[in-house]
Amino acid sequence: MSDSMATMRTASALLLLVLLGGCASRRPVLYPNEQWKRVGAAAADRDIEDCMRLADQFVSSGGQTAQTGQTVATNTAVGAGSGAAIGAVGGAITGSAGQGAAIGAATGGTAGLLSGIFGAAHSSGPAPVYSNFVDRCLRERGYEPIGWQ
Repeated sequence: MSDSMATMRTASALLLLVLLGGCASRRPVLYPNEQWKRVGAAAADRDIEDCMRLADQFVSSGGQTAQTGQTVATNTAVGAGSGAAIGAVGGAITGSAGQGAAIGAATGGTAGLLSGIFGAAHSSGPAPVYSNFVDRCLRERGYEPIGWQ
């Protein structure tokens, strides 16, 4: 197996891990107030799902689309540039700066793109607009959100 095939397999494995990690989503935690006690955990979970669905619709309809798109594009460009520079240095050491730069740019660009797309899931929680929307929706239904987990 050539070095470039091994590099591509490693990059593919890392991409899969990032994608799987991005699937884990955080959810609001509710204080067990009178509303929660009255309706029960199952109904509260349905209300959480409903508020999250409404927040998804709001965000996808333009609630924060422009800002998110700009961040993803910036992360992709920075990742590609950084990856190309790092790849060129690594390639120069092994005798193939051009190939190293190309592999580094592809890997860095992919990492930047995924960081922009899934960054909120790996940071302290979902995007502020999304979590604030869900929290407000739940408060309007009588619940007391106390955090995200």
